[in-house]
Amino acid sequence: MDKTTKSFPISHVIGFFLSLALTFGAAFVALQAGLPANTVLWIIGSLAVIQAALQLYMFMHMNEGEDKAAQSINILYAVFIAVVIVAGSIWVMFSGHSH
Repeated sequence: MDKTTKSFPISHVIGFFLSLALTFGAAFVALQAGLPANTVLWIIGSLAVIQAALQLYMFMHMNEGEDKAAQSINILYAVFIAVVIVAGSIWVMFSGHSH
């Protein structure tokens, strides 16, 4: 078969089941683990970052394409924007309570 022929997307199925496993793992940690709240938040956040990277790799085809440098720059820019939005939101929420 050549590359233009459609085949079964096994990588998508694997990515889907890995995403489900990470989601159920986070739900288990949140509901059944009996850990301190701070630890639960760190574990869930770590699993979320892993799942985001997995989905970029498996579903968004980050491993394909000609220009790897442009893809890396786009990912770094997206991470920067996400950090600015989250940090800015936290800053506004905490500084608003003092006034």
